This record gives sequence, structure tokens and C-alpha cells, in this order.
Amino acid sequence: MMMGWPMMGFGGGGLGILGMILSFIFFVAIIIGIIFLIVWLVRRASYSGEIIPKTNEAIVILKERYARGEITKKEFEDVKKEISEPLLQYKNYLK
Repeated sequence: MMMGWPMMGFGGGGLGILGMILSFIFFVAIIIGIIFLIVWLVRRASYSGEIIPKTNEAIVILKERYARGEITKKEFEDVKKEISEPLLQYKNYLK
């Protein structure tokens, strides 16, 4: 009485070659996903923060505005302090 699914997968059950191809594609997709995850984590861990170039550029612009007389000395000092705070926090974080 061999009704139902055959034993051990013989007798035409399963997806055959299509199942093997789909399994291979799925396995490759998993490996590629793991590689992308590792690359993303490494880039994130080595992220420099880009705070120093942006802060330096902002200070240069601020100095130019002060030199042109667009802002007062007090405004210059206040804004410079605000711009420099993230830089100081970043430098303290690196210690």
C-alpha cells in the first residue's frame, strides 16, 4: 500500500532540478547579504564623522563674514563658540 508520499523522496516528489537551482540562488543571496552587512559594519565603525572639515569650513565662512563687517565681534564669538562645541566634543570622544 504505497499511497501518499513515497519513502525517502523517491518517486517524483519535490522540485527536482528547479529546487536545486532555487536553493543555490537562495544560498548565494544569503552569502551576498552577509558580505554587504560586514562591509556596512566596517564602514560604520571607521566613520570619521566628517565633523572636522565641516567645522573648519564653517569657521572660515564666519571669519569672512566678520571681515566683511556683516557681523559684530560679539556675534562672531558667539557663533564661533557654537560651531566649535561639536568639534571639542568629538576630540574628547576620541581620547
